[in-house]
Amino acid sequence: MSALVIVIPTLNAAAGLARTLDSLSPARRAGLLRAVIISDGGSGDATIEIARKAGCRIVTGAQGRGAQLAAGAQAARAITGPDDWLLFLHADTVLQPGWAREAAAFFEANAGRDKAGYFRFALDDFSPAARRLEAAVALRCASFALPYGDQGLMIGAEFSDRIGGYKPMALFEDVDIVRRIGRRRLASLRSAAVTSAAKFRADGYGRRSRRNLGLLGRYFMGADPARLAQVYRA
Repeated sequence: MSALVIVIPTLNAAAGLARTLDSLSPARRAGLLRAVIISDGGSGDATIEIARKAGCRIVTGAQGRGAQLAAGAQAARAITGPDDWLLFLHADTVLQPGWAREAAAFFEANAGRDKAGYFRFALDDFSPAARRLEAAVALRCASFALPYGDQGLMIGAEFSDRIGGYKPMALFEDVDIVRRIGRRRLASLRSAAVTSAAKFRADGYGRRSRRNLGLLGRYFMGADPARLAQVYRA
């Protein structure tokens, strides 16, 4: 039976990490989960304490989601077999009940194939603005096969190696890897990955969405991800 190693990049993620880790329990109960690796970028809060209490493996290194994903993947490959899978998940994302059963079926259907999958985007907000954004993300994924990292990425461990895995990019590491995976090898899953809407509520749904779209356009036109990351953080 294929096993799953989950990699979660963190930076001062204590506020939501416990909920994220709790949502992984169905995979553990089903005997599907080999390990959870926390790839931390220098948290100063209770992130590491929460992760250790939950039995996670800890990797520490350079700050930045791309670098942390790459470091976590390297640690994961030390414990995965040829038929195992990796799941990259954000620290503020909670997987919907039923996801582990769907993942197990996905592994069985795609054994030995170069394949990756992502979850349906959802927000923990009941507002009309949240529903509009979810619809827009669904359209983006259907039209361009372009899920973001907050939808999770489940990929065969050896397939990930063959395409070079995550790059230590300052921004758009998620876009980079799904473009290398390619539409035909990328599948959408029914289960939802429910992500915190805190940043959208703080910035405004329209304002944050327009900014993110503008940064994506600049990335596609060849802008330096490091420069774009400075704008994103600002």
